[in-house]
Amino acid sequence: MNVIEALQARHSTRAFKPQKVDRATIIKILEAANRSPSWANTQPWEFFVASGEPLERLRTRFLENYRKGEPVKFDIPAPQSWPETHLNRTKQMGAERFAVLGIERDDQEARAKVAELNFHFFDAPVVIFACMDRNLSPWSLFDMGSVSQSIMLAAQHYGLNTIPAIMLVAYPEIIRQELNIPDNLTIVIGIALGYADPDNIQNKYITKRRSLEEFVKFVGE
Repeated sequence: MNVIEALQARHSTRAFKPQKVDRATIIKILEAANRSPSWANTQPWEFFVASGEPLERLRTRFLENYRKGEPVKFDIPAPQSWPETHLNRTKQMGAERFAVLGIERDDQEARAKVAELNFHFFDAPVVIFACMDRNLSPWSLFDMGSVSQSIMLAAQHYGLNTIPAIMLVAYPEIIRQELNIPDNLTIVIGIALGYADPDNIQNKYITKRRSLEEFVKFVGE
């Protein structure tokens, strides 16, 4: 699979098979992603790869917190608002996805069940938690995005599927406790990794993309 094929094939997977991922393959993915660019070669990324019993404990504790109504508390503060155009795309995605799932707008119980998938890490057999030093500036977040995309494309190359999801790091203190992540690291994002279940309805919806005419301006010849 070449890079263009990987870009076109990748989409957010929300239901994984229980099939384990070979550690040697994870290492190949991370070795490839380690070639990602970063400002002045700072390479700010630190990864904690959870699977097996530690990941099961995380699932249990995350789901308990969610069901108790514990407020999420990301290491990186959530945006207070979105520009209207961005918000509209988010609303459109939600409406289209719930339509595919056959969930009505006012069916709060069904919507809560869907939300729970986030806190159960979509049943992925592996979650990669991407971290960086707390003293780094937003400049390094660009690098973290770059290396995260590289992980997802490399995973696609090896026949694996992914989803980057902020709710995977909704309770960072739990992650620190279970994975022994030091306090000097910010937990930026979680990337669930595994083999997609193609028959699961959660994987039937794929988001649309804007046309180039909407967001590209060519200046000069």
